[in-house]
Amino acid sequence: MKSNTLQGKPYDKLIQKMFIQTLVLLVASIIFVIWIRYAGRGSFGNGITNLISTALNIGWDEAASIYRVHIRRNLDLIITVTIIVFFVISFRLSLMWFTKYFDEIVAGVDRLAEESQYKITMSPELDFMEKKLNQVKDKLETRSKEAHEAIQRKNELVVYLAHDIKTPLTSVIGYLSLLDETPDMPIDQKSKYVHITLEKAYRLEILIDEFFEITRYNLQTVPLKKESIDLYYMLIQMTDEAYPQLSANGKQVAIHAAEDITIYGDSDKLARVFNNILKNAIAYSNDGSTINITAERKHNTTVIQFENEGTIPPEKLESIFEKFYRIDDARSSATGGAGLGLAIAKDILTLHGGTIEAHSDNSHTVFSITLPNAPLS
Repeated sequence: MKSNTLQGKPYDKLIQKMFIQTLVLLVASIIFVIWIRYAGRGSFGNGITNLISTALNIGWDEAASIYRVHIRRNLDLIITVTIIVFFVISFRLSLMWFTKYFDEIVAGVDRLAEESQYKITMSPELDFMEKKLNQVKDKLETRSKEAHEAIQRKNELVVYLAHDIKTPLTSVIGYLSLLDETPDMPIDQKSKYVHITLEKAYRLEILIDEFFEITRYNLQTVPLKKESIDLYYMLIQMTDEAYPQLSANGKQVAIHAAEDITIYGDSDKLARVFNNILKNAIAYSNDGSTINITAERKHNTTVIQFENEGTIPPEKLESIFEKFYRIDDARSSATGGAGLGLAIAKDILTLHGGTIEAHSDNSHTVFSITLPNAPLS
């Protein structure tokens, strides 16, 4: 199916200009031929005879004879050669006129790489190309801006995480030093210090994992190992693994899916997608609430939804799938992550030919995943 742009022939102005120029060249050639043909007769012929007589210092009759023999009899050949020379010169001038459009296009392409607020301008006949190049320029500038913002967010997160790592590490060293320096410490106090140290060590492990997450983020060249996956079992296993985080705040997960439902894809990477979304739902849902996971087939796709109590502000909903974006502006040490979980989930689903969307109202947030079913063998 052709695009509307091509159907509308945006280069009509250029075609019209070329047609007019060709028509003018043709008319000029015809006029020139007629003029040459009639110029060889009458006063013009007498003028040539006089020119021959003067140049060769001969009489009029002898010059007229030379004119008739060498010029008048070969008039058609002379006209043909003259027309060819005229056409070549005219065609050359026409090409020089036309190639200026290529110069404008090349200059416009060169300006795509320039970080300038000025728009690309071209001749009226190339307005279609001007619009296309400016659209590309705007897209490149937008992507460059997004990449710059992502790098800036990444650098800020690295600084934040470096600061956050120092805090639990200092606590771990401090409590271990107390335990080492006081071997006869009471059992209750020693148990308390060990428990605190263990919690800080767990937090330190999470922060270090986030550092690795930031540095290794690149899924564009990762190959997929697709296979048939037991989706129901994967969701059950994922829920069991998340039990400690769920039980800590009285939360639970309810799975609504057929036990024989399957999906087709890379099991490790899709498990990472579901884990990232479930972690997000656990972190930002209300205490004591239930996270509902539903999965069903719709036409040629499988739709998986994660619904939890809790809302995401509308102004943040559009950005949650961006790299290094964190919903938690306060950078809570309990919930603040590297801001890569949902971005990674989106990239993995894109590699699978799927999509992910988020919707939030005054009480609930829903993440909807759509995956294509396995191709027919």
